[in-house]
Amino acid sequence: MHAKIIGVETRDKRFVLENGAGSDAVHTVPQYAYAVCVLKTDVNVEGVGLTFTLGEGNDLVCRAVDYLAQELVGREITELMADFGSIFAALTDSPCYRWLGPHKGVIHLALASITNACFDLWAKVKGVPLWKLLIDLKPEEIVSLLDFRYVEDLMTRQEALDILNAAKAGRAEREGVLKTGYPGYDTSVGWFNYPDELVVENTKRAMEKGFTAMKLKVGSADYERDVRRAKLIRETAGDKATIMVDANQQWTLSKALTVIDKLKSINPYWVEEPTDPDDVLAHQTLARAVHPIHIALGEHVSNKVMFKNYLQANAMSFNQVDALRVGGISEFILISLMSRKCNIPVIPHVGDMGQIHQHMVLFNHISVGHPKLFLECIPHLQKYFKHPARIQDGVYAVPQEPGSSSDFVD
Repeated sequence: MHAKIIGVETRDKRFVLENGAGSDAVHTVPQYAYAVCVLKTDVNVEGVGLTFTLGEGNDLVCRAVDYLAQELVGREITELMADFGSIFAALTDSPCYRWLGPHKGVIHLALASITNACFDLWAKVKGVPLWKLLIDLKPEEIVSLLDFRYVEDLMTRQEALDILNAAKAGRAEREGVLKTGYPGYDTSVGWFNYPDELVVENTKRAMEKGFTAMKLKVGSADYERDVRRAKLIRETAGDKATIMVDANQQWTLSKALTVIDKLKSINPYWVEEPTDPDDVLAHQTLARAVHPIHIALGEHVSNKVMFKNYLQANAMSFNQVDALRVGGISEFILISLMSRKCNIPVIPHVGDMGQIHQHMVLFNHISVGHPKLFLECIPHLQKYFKHPARIQDGVYAVPQEPGSSSDFVD
């Protein structure tokens, strides 16, 4: 089926969270929101793209989507995606709007929404889920989706092809994930504003739902509160459970060194976003100092160049790139390939509540060769999606509907 883009519509979607859900050390009164790009076509199929914000300012991203996406009007989606890397580069370097980035902030968030809408439309036109579209692409077709500028010192087009071709070995075995589903971890047991007793209750409930891994928000003014709550989760879940802690950029380097030392007693699987997300060298210093405790980050890392620097500096153990924070699925794939070269697992942050990333981790595992670890689960917005991510016994079911699972309930 051919589908020509005939118009662009933006939607400002905002959802208020209640009773402390979604809170962390920095974002204490969250409102989950999406600047939604809708690509209208001449065949009555819509491409829906998402980028994530926390409410205020979401309208600014919508306006940027309106401006940038006009370049796509009149294009046929299959032809567009055949050389999307060039399209992505052109949109990124819009002569005037580039000044408002480049490759970060409102403009780059808008680019994520546009890019994700293109991939959603492409999968819908082909009548397959996004994961199926991606794993069926030839390596040459995958690299044509990517913009390698500024990262060639770590990842060239040929190196990307080599990784994808090498991943063909063992692929049949890795495709077993399509039968078992992809493991998840519960990130909602310990939101920052939750009282201690609710953290304990949520930990028990998560275990009853089949989760063996869960995460606690830390970054309190009094770090003893963080240590106390972390111990509560460890005591409740037991020694075999996988416990992560997330500071959401709250600490300075010196504070991070102090608090992580105190948290060693609960054996955290990782410490997430310990300090400023633009400070690569601080994370490098921290990673060396707290080893063998792992550093995870990526939620607020805005583009491929920053990820390249983190990988080159050996400043992370887990890559949490989010396709709604960087320039969308295209840039996500490039960052995933760079991470694979450096043997750093990708465990995405799910600003989409796992809707798109449930597809991306299947692609990462099957086509790129990343290990099957787990994917973050945040359940708070499930009722608003037409095809919500389905999680049973702590495992993401493989989505079957065409597209990227980004459509909202009318």
